[in-house]
Amino acid sequence: MAAERGEKWVLSVTAQTPTNIAVIKYWGKRDEELILPINDSISVTLDPGHLCTTTSVAVSPAFTHDRIWLNGKEVSLSGGRFQNCLRELRSRATDFEDEKKGIKINKKDWEKLRVHIVSYNNFPTAAGLASSAAGLACLVFSLAKLMNVKEDHSKLSAIARQGSGSACRSLYGGFVKWIMGKEDNGSDSIAVQLADEKHWDDLVIIIAVVSSKQKETSSTSGMRDTVETSALIKHRAKEVVPKRIKEMEEAIAKRDFPSFARLACADSNQFHAVCLDTLPPIFYMNDTSHRIIGCVEKWNRHEGSPQVAYTFDAGPNAVLISKNRKTAALLLQRLLFHFPPQSDADLNSYVIGDKTILKDAGIEDLKDIEALAPPPEIKENASTQRCRGDVSYFICTRPGRGPVVLADESQSLINPETGLPK
Repeated sequence: MAAERGEKWVLSVTAQTPTNIAVIKYWGKRDEELILPINDSISVTLDPGHLCTTTSVAVSPAFTHDRIWLNGKEVSLSGGRFQNCLRELRSRATDFEDEKKGIKINKKDWEKLRVHIVSYNNFPTAAGLASSAAGLACLVFSLAKLMNVKEDHSKLSAIARQGSGSACRSLYGGFVKWIMGKEDNGSDSIAVQLADEKHWDDLVIIIAVVSSKQKETSSTSGMRDTVETSALIKHRAKEVVPKRIKEMEEAIAKRDFPSFARLACADSNQFHAVCLDTLPPIFYMNDTSHRIIGCVEKWNRHEGSPQVAYTFDAGPNAVLISKNRKTAALLLQRLLFHFPPQSDADLNSYVIGDKTILKDAGIEDLKDIEALAPPPEIKENASTQRCRGDVSYFICTRPGRGPVVLADESQSLINPETGLPK
């Protein structure tokens, strides 16, 4: 056996996994341990060039115990969710051989070998931008590659689900459905791809990061309280969501933006209504979130058809989906009019991601933002107070691909000599 203590080799894999935003929400579990939801959900995967988790995983006979570093800090790996994922992956590991490096690992060796995991998010963690989804999906995907696990993405999604429910949806690009399943063991609670990212590539997504602080009520405890105390959640799961899932699948298949927008906005609003129907009530959105909804609703009504869809996960950040680039430029103008940066801000760090949208909006510097006229849907006598500094920054992105292995070793977050973070 090559996996003898004292040997010096370090074997590693680095992967990048996108986050996703649900347009039909998952909220509530029927099984806390296996993370089985009370309803199906549908999401859009976001371009990993703008929002992703990068994870390097390594194994070595010299490692004494499993360790994980998130965004530069070592955290405990003792939590049940991490352990569930590790256990499931180790049980599915297969023989591995790298003749060049002289490394041979038999199937049974994986149980004894310890792993080091180094993970980095390029967006705020625990602020309602599905960082745990990208993080756990990346953990499962990268470890599966390292351990030579032969399962397909759908089977891997059932493992990722046990780490974080919405993580199962980050194993695919484009538009993804998480099927709630009926089996008690969760074997049929998996993610499937409805369409890839090229299917509807007109869509442009702008995220208003209202707060990058950690949220007060975690999704896990929030869901538990909702399931235990809300009467509305039962009606939502049984009557409302099944119809919306069918309608949303049709809207995506036909690229029917008015239907897509109507469903996404309605489902986001009902999810937050369910949070308010919880005892004690949960407030994920704030005044700025509500102002953004007001801006979008006014514009959509003024145009007579939806230009933009909004959706909010368990946090105050607005995810705004435009039907095309031209609309996205008009949306960005409106957002920058209502929520200009502080006067000493740097435009380069206030609008990040796909900066070509700025160019389309005719904005080259802060002076252009100050010169923006009120949008036509604002009546002349209405108050046009500008809420300076209420948004931390904007991310311009689009639907994106699923997880990939980064072959270039220079992109690894792990030192190949020591097996520790670089």
